[in-house]
Amino acid sequence: VQLVESGGGSVQAGGSLTLSCAAGRYTYKRNCMGWLRQRPGKDREGLARIYTGSGDTYYADFVKGRFAISRDNAENTQSLQMNDLKPEDTAVYYCVASDLRASIHSASTWSLWGQGTQVTVS
Repeated sequence: VQLVESGGGSVQAGGSLTLSCAAGRYTYKRNCMGWLRQRPGKDREGLARIYTGSGDTYYADFVKGRFAISRDNAENTQSLQMNDLKPEDTAVYYCVASDLRASIHSASTWSLWGQGTQVTVS
């Protein structure tokens, strides 16, 4: 099973981007999906999580009000809408998934990772 991200790119400060992650329409639907990122020279940090069944979401404080996570269970995809982007949001963004409950504050709780997609804000 692979997670395939798309939607990264370059944007000016204040702009928006939507990242998408496909887990494969005919693969097992994971219980929990999320997004983490790694900024240059920094540790990975969690951004948002969604339970695919209930739709319950959780966000890191520093993205609340700017980022929104959503899922499409029929297509087995998830998305991260990012608004009001800042230069400090420049990072490689990773789609993650888990069969169990996972925490965006602990990278080791996620069993599946995408290859990462670059977002550059200038």
